[in-house]
Amino acid sequence: LPAAKSKRKCSSKRSVSAKFTKTDVDILSPAAMENVYYISHNAVDCLEFRGFGWTGATKKKGKKGKKQKSKK
Repeated sequence: LPAAKSKRKCSSKRSVSAKFTKTDVDILSPAAMENVYYISHNAVDCLEFRGFGWTGATKKKGKKGKKQKSKK
C-alpha cells in the first residue's frame, strides 16, 4: 500500500506589514564601513560595491595557471 501523504495548504496571503519597504541606508555609517573593509580589496572594489563603478573601466584579469614544462 502506498504511504498516505499529508496534505498541507500553503497560504500565499501575506499581511500588509510583511511587504518590503525601501529604507534609507547610510553607506558611511560605522557598520557599513566595517562591512566594506572586510569585502573590498582596494578603493576601486569599495566604490563598485557602493554602486559607484564605471562602465569604461578595465576588466579584472584572472590569475594565470602554472605553465607546464615541455619535455625535450
